[in-house]
Amino acid sequence: MNLDVRTIIVMMSALSLLFSALLALAGLRVNHYRGIWHWAAGSLFIGLGFAAAYFQEQPPFNFWFVVFGSTLIALGLGMQFNGITAFKTDRCNRYIPLLITALVFIVNTWFAIISPDINARVIFNSLVFGLFNGACARALLIRIEQPLRTAYWFTGASFAVLAILLLLRSIMAFLAPPDSYGIYSHSTINPLAFFVGNIAQLCITFGLVLMLNYRLSTDLQKQASIDVLTGALNRRSLEQEADRLSARCLRTGDTLAVLMIDVDHFKSINDHYGHPVGDEVLKRLAALVQQTIRSDDYFARYGGEEFCIMLPSTGEQEAWLIADRLRQNYEELIMEFEGETLRSTISIGVADSLHAGIDFSTLIAAADKAMYQAKQQGRNRVVMYAEQSRVSGNV
Repeated sequence: MNLDVRTIIVMMSALSLLFSALLALAGLRVNHYRGIWHWAAGSLFIGLGFAAAYFQEQPPFNFWFVVFGSTLIALGLGMQFNGITAFKTDRCNRYIPLLITALVFIVNTWFAIISPDINARVIFNSLVFGLFNGACARALLIRIEQPLRTAYWFTGASFAVLAILLLLRSIMAFLAPPDSYGIYSHSTINPLAFFVGNIAQLCITFGLVLMLNYRLSTDLQKQASIDVLTGALNRRSLEQEADRLSARCLRTGDTLAVLMIDVDHFKSINDHYGHPVGDEVLKRLAALVQQTIRSDDYFARYGGEEFCIMLPSTGEQEAWLIADRLRQNYEELIMEFEGETLRSTISIGVADSLHAGIDFSTLIAAADKAMYQAKQQGRNRVVMYAEQSRVSGNV
């Protein structure tokens, strides 16, 4: 192939340094995400490593350029791997990449200066670099929700391509005559590996930026749908989910139940203990609800001290049992604030689509009416809309 390896190396070095600056700028804007600075440092070290490798045939320090170039590339790949793990899990093991980088330095010093063996050095470096890239690919090619999956898999596939190329390079070096396979070798795989590697490195940086962009987009969507104080869905998100569930129930004939929850005497709590304690009461209630409801139920803060729960595939009787268990658990909850003990209760109204209709606004109105009746009857109780309607009809 008519590809000049020196030119490709210069391009890889320049692009890696530019990528490092790009990722560093991204890190300045979103420094609450871990891993971005690892990626920036990784691209920087890789760029400097290829720049050093360019001078490996320039005496008198040519062999040291080989050693430092390989070491910097290993350190850069290790930083990229740590950046990926930190981005995913907020933690990483900094010692493993450092230990492997130290090993690369020692082995390259041996095969470049103490006991020169070009083929052995190329085989070792290709295997180690391939290992790093393979580890990065393995960390990214996982099951994850969209749209992050697209970014993860694209970046992971780019790392996988590099890992395969480096494995092929190590095989070629193993099969080549002794001391004949170097960075500027004219065999077909060598310029092709550097060229494809250059493209893959470009794809990796694009993929890392894509991962960051999708993470930002996902987090912004979550922030827009979650009540900041309690962590429950906000009213807007609840109504969106309700439209989807109502359409499904109309299509399948399934039942949908709604619970409306109100904290009893909440104004008195705010007046006596202060609004910070009132906020804490709402947070404790929200946490208790999350522990009580099922995984496929929807819990939202509807406004002030009112909460709403949507229970798919649930009738009024079953919803009453869930509501009463929640009421009892909250009644037994003991809260202490600055040495004072606080106990609170809730009133809950229950309605389902069989008795109130599938329209969400009608369901909410029915459950709200039942909750109002619960308060009128003395609070700290659960009232079903259908039962209250029968009582009203008899009267």
